[in-house]
Amino acid sequence: MGAPGGFGIDAAGTASKDEGTGVESTTEHSEVVVIGAGQAGLAMGFFLSRQKRRYVIVERAGSVGPAWQERWDSLTLFTSRRYDSLPGLDFPGDPAGYPNRDEVVTYLEEYARRFELPVSLNTNVRRLGAGELGSYVIETDRGTIDADQVVIATGPFQQPFVPAVATQLAPEIHQAHSVQYRRPADVPQGTILVVGGGNTGFQIAEELSSTHDRVVLAVGSRQMPLPQRVLGRDLFWWLTKSRAINKTVESRLGSRMQHKDTLIGSSPRRLSRRGVTLKPRVTDARGKTVRFENGGELDVDAVIWATGYRPDYSWLELPVIDAEGRVRHRRGLTDLSGLYFLGLYWQWTRGSALIGWVKDDAEYIAQEIEAYAEQQVSPAAVHDRSETQTTDANTITARRN
Repeated sequence: MGAPGGFGIDAAGTASKDEGTGVESTTEHSEVVVIGAGQAGLAMGFFLSRQKRRYVIVERAGSVGPAWQERWDSLTLFTSRRYDSLPGLDFPGDPAGYPNRDEVVTYLEEYARRFELPVSLNTNVRRLGAGELGSYVIETDRGTIDADQVVIATGPFQQPFVPAVATQLAPEIHQAHSVQYRRPADVPQGTILVVGGGNTGFQIAEELSSTHDRVVLAVGSRQMPLPQRVLGRDLFWWLTKSRAINKTVESRLGSRMQHKDTLIGSSPRRLSRRGVTLKPRVTDARGKTVRFENGGELDVDAVIWATGYRPDYSWLELPVIDAEGRVRHRRGLTDLSGLYFLGLYWQWTRGSALIGWVKDDAEYIAQEIEAYAEQQVSPAAVHDRSETQTTDANTITARRN
């Protein structure tokens, strides 16, 4: 882990004082900076360590894997331990069993410790922009890092999304996004509405049905339910055996599946047997009353918004985000040489954002990092597949499409 007073980078640094505040700030240089110490960032660190690179993983939270620690207490993965390992370290326990949230957190902490990954915790990135001579500048609340290459591994769970209709509910209605939900005891009795038809919404609704008399789940669009086990084997055994898990976004199957969510181990029929009522999409709310797409209404006492997340790249000052807020990339490689993304949903395959498969994209990006570094004979060298692009008076290198 990085030392409290710095980033833990084995490289030269400089110090200066802000003229306005008089506070000393530091600038360090690193070959590679990885932003985010979740499963993607740690997997990236494994391969960078094998290359013996000078690098640091910066993490805004006080521990690795913060996205897992923010989930509800009883969360259980829909992938068995056999398919939950990062590179170099098997996930402990029964390979056929399904780990819970705390097991994942413990595993990630042990992973960072076992491989002595240089993680700088409590380091919030305020800005990532172009530096001089093709480098990148990462401004954090603990100083500035100048990097030759950057991997953004902040993952798909960034900014919790709650529909605007939530503001129209009465103040006395208990509301929480799924990231704030921990356990049924925190939710008052009465009529509970869970909004969101993904795996999270189904799992929370099922858990609440054991402790609350009336639970309703609002589903905006139909999901494809898949059993967790098929003919006595884990679903992901079949997906791996058939190589369906390896179908890329550029394949015919992958191009269709990337826009369709799947329910694994849950289904509307299963919820109905547990006494959960299913409703269509929420369209409006007033006071205690929620209205649905079919014209129906429901008076509620609490609402859990399992409505997902939205990306937040407000700190990224580089031209790699499109008008709809999506990253422009191909398997994590952006148009700018030396800038990569890792851990995105369907980044390359269905497994790209899953703990057991993120290593495939991490290894691919590590190979690109190594190739790029070997081609840089000087700080101003130009990639043999690139052309010069100027942004804010800083020269960066743009990949050819």
